[in-house]
Amino acid sequence: MRDGINRSRLTAVEEAVEVRTIETLAEYGETMDRIGRMRSELTGAIAKGAEVFAEPARLEPPIEAMMGEADAGCSRERHLLPSGEKSRAERGDEGGEAEVVVSTDRSQQAVPEDEGHGKDLRLSPSSGPAGHLLPVGEKGRMPGLPVCRVSLSEWRHHPLARHSRALSRDWGCNARDEQKPPEGDWRNWLIMGGRGSGKTRAGAEWVHALASADKRSDLRIALVAETLGDAREVMIDGVSGICRIARTNRPTFEISRRRLVWSNGAVAQIFSSEDPEALRGPQFHFAWCDELAKWKHAEETFDMLQFGLRLGADPRQVVTTTPRPVPVLKRLIADPGTRLVRMSTLENATNLSPGFIRTIEARYGGTRLGRQELAGELIEDREDALWKRADIEACTSRFTTALRRIVVAVDPPSGSGEGSCCGIVIAGLEASGRAVVLADCSVEGKSPAGWAYAVAKAYSRFQADRVVAEVNQGGDMVTAMLKSVDAGLPVTMVRATRGKYLRAEPVAALYEQGRVAHAGRFAELEDQMCDFGPDGLSSGRSPDRLDALVWALTALLLEGHGEPRVRGI
Repeated sequence: MRDGINRSRLTAVEEAVEVRTIETLAEYGETMDRIGRMRSELTGAIAKGAEVFAEPARLEPPIEAMMGEADAGCSRERHLLPSGEKSRAERGDEGGEAEVVVSTDRSQQAVPEDEGHGKDLRLSPSSGPAGHLLPVGEKGRMPGLPVCRVSLSEWRHHPLARHSRALSRDWGCNARDEQKPPEGDWRNWLIMGGRGSGKTRAGAEWVHALASADKRSDLRIALVAETLGDAREVMIDGVSGICRIARTNRPTFEISRRRLVWSNGAVAQIFSSEDPEALRGPQFHFAWCDELAKWKHAEETFDMLQFGLRLGADPRQVVTTTPRPVPVLKRLIADPGTRLVRMSTLENATNLSPGFIRTIEARYGGTRLGRQELAGELIEDREDALWKRADIEACTSRFTTALRRIVVAVDPPSGSGEGSCCGIVIAGLEASGRAVVLADCSVEGKSPAGWAYAVAKAYSRFQADRVVAEVNQGGDMVTAMLKSVDAGLPVTMVRATRGKYLRAEPVAALYEQGRVAHAGRFAELEDQMCDFGPDGLSSGRSPDRLDALVWALTALLLEGHGEPRVRGI
């Protein structure tokens, strides 16, 4: 490349760019070679590492050096060195090739000496193997090994350097005890955890381990989520999904057939709680149910799954969910065949953003919502709440009859931003006079134009008769914003003259009289209904979804603002 360039025409900047380009190409080639070697050796890495650890101590870099690459100040892996140091590390100039000096004496807290200048590099034991990679009884009790020296080039090609990377990615070494399948005889492994506690990763690892255990397999596994979109985006392609955590034998996702296929023949099929009947017919060896507590038709879907879990000598299922006091979850906890595991968000703090932990602790620490969403506790209904979950469960059914009126109720947020929520609830009126809650289309973190578009979309989707919008927060601006999105929207403005609790009481009475039904499960809306008392929500936030529900049912049953129209002839 150099010979084909007229050197006299290159400026200093061009010269530097040329040199850096050549170095980068060389580094890229070396990196790809290393990746190829790692792939070919990965299958036997764990077994080889175990053999090495079982041998008597000898003058080689001990396990303390294995995790040195986690600390850039202690590791001299070439790809972690500054670009200017890489060539020197290869040539071994400026004082000859550097040496790594390793000691297992935990009383010696050595530090790098003249780092990056070819002198001795002393690795502190603190930069050695992470404590969570050792058995509980062995932490802090590793036998002393003699100090030994090894050149950087020798260490780069040492078997332990390769095995250390494999161990750092091995789930058996890194998983917490509560993320591993329980021992003994069980049918249901129930993992109730807070947001980001690692429950999805546990479910994905369990499924992948089962599916890829044998060279040939006829296993059939069910993956059930609230929606098909959730199944794909969380259970399969999510950060902790099956396809992302599969280090070897990664399955292929056949979108058209809604299934994962492993190379050994194992198959996992995805299902949605929106269509329980899809589970009628298929049969399975194992199942993974994600976020059971917020399934739309939880009872029907879970029942259909149990009928199909009938293959093999020991059918089992794992259920990963953030807890809510719904009947199906309570029954599962009481089942003698259930092994219950609880996990909190803070237990997985090392894998989460520090800013996230600080924010949620400051805002939700000690609250009912925080105990449920972060600590993974099952919080029962408030005694002074206007609604009870058992009553909501009793009035939930699959809706099929015709409706005489349909309204879209809107409770606009007082501001915009990440924490704002615009309540949007759609309800209809049957010919018998019973109201049916059709959907909760509330949106969070949207601008005024964003939630106005969501309202217009819901109006069109359900072919509604009218939009009922509370204008206490925005006045005429609310109507103007809705009209700017769709000038033909029939908007009725309503203004609250009484407190939220006083307005909600008559609507709660309608539920007690059996005059309201739900066409499905609306988890976030039901949470607000069962947590709403005289002093509002226990979290102190505005009950936006509940407000929209109150306006919709008030318009249909208490004031009759919904106007009938001819839908077709």
